[in-house]
Amino acid sequence: MSVPSASYSITMRVHIGSDPVGIGRITTAVGEAAGAVAAVDIVESHPDRLIVDLTVNASDARHAQAITDAVEAVPGAHVHKVSDRTFLLHLGGKLEVTSKVPLRTRDDLSMAYTPGVARVCRAIAENPEDARKLTIKRNTVAVVTDGSAVLGLGNIGPEAAMPVMEGKAVLFKQFAGVDAWPVALATQDTDEIVRAVELIAPAYGGINLEDIAAPRCFEVERRLREVLDIPVFHDDQHGTAIVVLAALTNALRVVGRKLSDIRVVMSGAGAAGVAIVKILQAEGAVDIVVCDRAGILYPGRERLDESKAWVAEHTNGARQRGSLLDALAGSDVFIGVSSKDLLRPEDLRSMNQDAIVFALANPDPEVDPAGARRFAAVVATGRSDEPNQINNVLAFPGVFRGALDAGAREITEAMKVAAARAIAGCVHDDELRPDYIVPSVFDRNVSPAVARAVQEAALRDPQAT
Repeated sequence: MSVPSASYSITMRVHIGSDPVGIGRITTAVGEAAGAVAAVDIVESHPDRLIVDLTVNASDARHAQAITDAVEAVPGAHVHKVSDRTFLLHLGGKLEVTSKVPLRTRDDLSMAYTPGVARVCRAIAENPEDARKLTIKRNTVAVVTDGSAVLGLGNIGPEAAMPVMEGKAVLFKQFAGVDAWPVALATQDTDEIVRAVELIAPAYGGINLEDIAAPRCFEVERRLREVLDIPVFHDDQHGTAIVVLAALTNALRVVGRKLSDIRVVMSGAGAAGVAIVKILQAEGAVDIVVCDRAGILYPGRERLDESKAWVAEHTNGARQRGSLLDALAGSDVFIGVSSKDLLRPEDLRSMNQDAIVFALANPDPEVDPAGARRFAAVVATGRSDEPNQINNVLAFPGVFRGALDAGAREITEAMKVAAARAIAGCVHDDELRPDYIVPSVFDRNVSPAVARAVQEAALRDPQAT
């Protein structure tokens, strides 16, 4: 069973009789059901009963029900109502629009709206570049999805993708002060997605593509970068790649190795996998072998789509063939961006000494992290309940903050590498250890550091501006 977390947090309103140790009995029941008590609040106290709100973390929905049943089974206790705290948090959505200007007087209204606003409109009509200074465009990002590859849930559609897109917008604002807004498109046709984003682009300073399935995401991003004069960034590709490079940079510091001298084996040749290959190569990696479900990618292998064919041509210099286990033998680094339980911990024995393992499939990684630590010097995952979480929130807020501040027209590979170096640099020498190779997602120094590095890289790169 997974570790209880706030993702499956419930609050039970429990009526307890006159038993003076009633609260102790219900909290004990929670513990015996492997739940974690987060809070106990007395709502009402009467001579013959107590009404208590009992907040509990569970590992999944079934576990939450089992905990509820355990509390209900306590003599003298009755669960009157159960509230799922995650669903309560999402009621009505997680975003709202607020005004930055006062509207208290007639003068305020005449400047913010008619007739004064007409002067600003004419100025932008005469010089469209002024839209970056005089409208929300200078600080606004569209978070665009077609709902085709949402988290690990798959193709669930644009409406069901909205809670994720809202969450992304909240992270943009909280970590980098960027105003972001969900744009959920009711199409999974590449031409229609591209055209829809083209049509809305004038209102935004950047486009963050989110949860669009491969290989369609590659073409959508490529075409939008060709036609738009604002940054287009597919976070599932590039955000993941940036944080992987940052984490690998520090993991190599832990074991005293260089990126140019190691052998990297990857499982997963989708959106994230391709981007990771490109950024690792941009930073000096030479020996990379990539596997998909059918095994090692090599030129000429049957049934390769365009993106996998590119990977096959640009990796695996020895033209090795075989399975993931064949590729793993004699490697220094394993990076998984694929699916759960592909490897047993014992399979890592074939790797070189001081191996590095990034098992990033979420929520269930490619190999059990606890078992992997018996054979690897450094282990990272995509989970928040494990050390060394590879989390895109370390990258995308600062990347867009820097790009917007630089007035960048695109986000280049040099800007991505700069972001990765900045993230890695937030872990100082006296902090670095096998279980701390990336900073906390709540480290408020990260986004500003990334933003500065990205802005400086953009201003140095003629391609970016």
